[in-house]
Amino acid sequence: MAQYWLVKSEPDAFSWDQQVANVVEPWTGVRNHMAKNNLKAMKAGDLAFFYHSNVGKEIVGVVEVVREAYPDPTAETGDWVAVDMRAVKPVPKPVTLTSIKADPELAAIPLIRQSRLSVMAISPEHWDRLCRMGECKL
Repeated sequence: MAQYWLVKSEPDAFSWDQQVANVVEPWTGVRNHMAKNNLKAMKAGDLAFFYHSNVGKEIVGVVEVVREAYPDPTAETGDWVAVDMRAVKPVPKPVTLTSIKADPELAAIPLIRQSRLSVMAISPEHWDRLCRMGECKL
């Protein structure tokens, strides 16, 4: 059974538009152990929300894991990993952090509870809720 995730990127460093233009992109540069473990848990076919952090603070697209964890080519030391992501589709109505925080059904989502985590698991219930909020049909 597929799992769901949320991955964050600062749009001035790597944006949804760049993900779409590149089609498949390695998700590199993660240097947090919990986020690394989440990358290692990803399986081909899993879906993730693409979230613009710092600027925008909103879910803007959906990506799919197309290559499971492998050594991060940008890491000089350590056992850091990367996965390859493919752009699936934009979220028709971007879901803002403000609207997520305002929804009681999403109170336990890691985006609120662990706000600095760049790669996080999303429960199927939260995934469905966020898809409805973003008018995203997959």
